[in-house]
Amino acid sequence: MKKIIIAIDGYSSCGKGTLAKSLAKELGYVVIDTGAMYRACALYMLEDEVDLANADAVAEAMKHIHVGFTLRDGINMVTLNGQIVEEEIREMRVAEIVSEVAAMGVVRDKMVQQQREIGKDGGVVMDGRDVGTVVFPQAELKIFMTASVEVRAKRRWNELVAKGTDISEEEVLYNLQHRDEIDSNRAHSPLTLTSDYRVLDNSEMTREQQLNLALEWVKNAG
Repeated sequence: MKKIIIAIDGYSSCGKGTLAKSLAKELGYVVIDTGAMYRACALYMLEDEVDLANADAVAEAMKHIHVGFTLRDGINMVTLNGQIVEEEIREMRVAEIVSEVAAMGVVRDKMVQQQREIGKDGGVVMDGRDVGTVVFPQAELKIFMTASVEVRAKRRWNELVAKGTDISEEEVLYNLQHRDEIDSNRAHSPLTLTSDYRVLDNSEMTREQQLNLALEWVKNAG
């Protein structure tokens, strides 16, 4: 079967990454978490104390950022300038600014360039906000994932609590609503549902049901 490009876009905490990894495992594809790439940029901005209101400072910072992926124990992990930062980028302090960082044109331009290079030969599952509209508009299969914000907040809160994060469910809900607003209304590559996407609302679906549905779509793509 021809190796295709699978683009998975959608809102925060919809399980895009989980579905992408499951699909990649089933198909023998490479999975690229574009959200993790933007989180890595946000982490750099925090660690280097870059003033996000200063466009020149952000542009200068991007000259020193290289985001990649490496395998550790068979798991794809994001790297920032050669260092694995998989745990650090999942911290709440990063979540609080990542949508603002990702909305900046200079940031998106560099990350999109890297994403296109990684996926140019197909055989990739890439998830994010603008994979099917900007990064790979020619993708053979485009999936738009969604779920109610309450369901998403509950899932994300459970993940954070399991990691020992002291945070209320209301704070997580507010963060998701804030990120949805920025992602949908930013000037550069907003989250957009177009007619060539297949919509997957997983508010009441199991992971197995989502995977089986997506695999059926893969069979009919290409």
